[in-house]
Amino acid sequence: MLKKMEIQIADESSPANAFEFIAGAPDAGLVLTCDHATNAFPPGYGTLGLPPEQLERHIAYDIGAAGVTRRLANLLGVPAVLSKFSRLFIDPNRAVDDPTLIMRISDGAVVPGNARIDQREIDYRINNFHRPYHAAIDAALDAGISAGKPPAIFSIHSFTEAWRGHPRPWHATVLWDKDPRFAKPLVDALHAEPGIVAGENEPYTGRLKGDSMYEHGTRRGLPHALIEIRQDLIRDAAGQQAWAERLARIIRGILETRRGSGLHRIHYYGSFADEGALLPHVRSPREEELMREIDPKTATEIEAAVFRRLVSHLRERTDVQNIDMMNLAGFCRNCLSNWYREAAEERGFDLSKEESRELVYGMPYDEWKAKYQTEATAEQQARFQEAHGDSH
Repeated sequence: MLKKMEIQIADESSPANAFEFIAGAPDAGLVLTCDHATNAFPPGYGTLGLPPEQLERHIAYDIGAAGVTRRLANLLGVPAVLSKFSRLFIDPNRAVDDPTLIMRISDGAVVPGNARIDQREIDYRINNFHRPYHAAIDAALDAGISAGKPPAIFSIHSFTEAWRGHPRPWHATVLWDKDPRFAKPLVDALHAEPGIVAGENEPYTGRLKGDSMYEHGTRRGLPHALIEIRQDLIRDAAGQQAWAERLARIIRGILETRRGSGLHRIHYYGSFADEGALLPHVRSPREEELMREIDPKTATEIEAAVFRRLVSHLRERTDVQNIDMMNLAGFCRNCLSNWYREAAEERGFDLSKEESRELVYGMPYDEWKAKYQTEATAEQQARFQEAHGDSH
């Protein structure tokens, strides 16, 4: 086993002491995170104007989560990264463009220090707290990958035992998205625990775009899961130790039994949160398996290159008429231009039909017709009518 790694803050004099790092073996195959570890605020911010009793509520931090994380890291000998700032200051489990990144009101409590926050202060908190915390997680993950064992990510949270007067029945629940490699065995193991009521994507969802698991797990192709433990079970040291021991036993079993199953490989499963973001395309199971070795950014670049190659080919083959393409393949240059325009509109770009056609044809459509379009034969028209009627 490799030596325990150390992560250094780039500038130790920075006021942004954003994270706590617990050293562990980078080749252990697991990295722990605790996004809502503390109710503390950086020097100079006081309590953001909140009375002390509000800082003891779930709105400020995940009660008991840090204690479980530290104990679990020690039991397993794995790295862990914990936040050192309250979620009320800035929420590290949100994307930087999420409207709930910095809460002005949280579960009925007005946060005076956030009420009139301006963009300059938001940027300061992002750059000095949010980003350094996530950079520390990335550093821990990179160390595992460099050690030859891409790690699973396990994020530890807690939830209130009741919500607006309604008791919550679960002792713990696992949040996950599309990647089942670590999450599903964890769910199954919790269901098998005597006396434990386990949930799955309750009372929250694991399909939140831009959250920690999305950024570090989904986007990097690493197996991941987030556990929510009911707060009354881990308020004290005894409860935290009991749950850390339970999870250590379960995780050791998962890491051992799934050693050769692809758990420690980089596979891109994507996210339900991204569905509908691109033009609809349903991949076969085999295609999905092939694409999991390619990161989404590179896959998009490859598909864009294929599209450009197709357009270039069609520009050269001016002898191929649109009606021939429709009869043989059910689409033509005009279809491509329409799809191009629709994709641009989905991303906020307004292209006219003429502009999108010029991008595909390589010249104005009327000019192309005058130069290259021929009169359709009776046979071509008959085949088109038979296949498409009057729909084109």
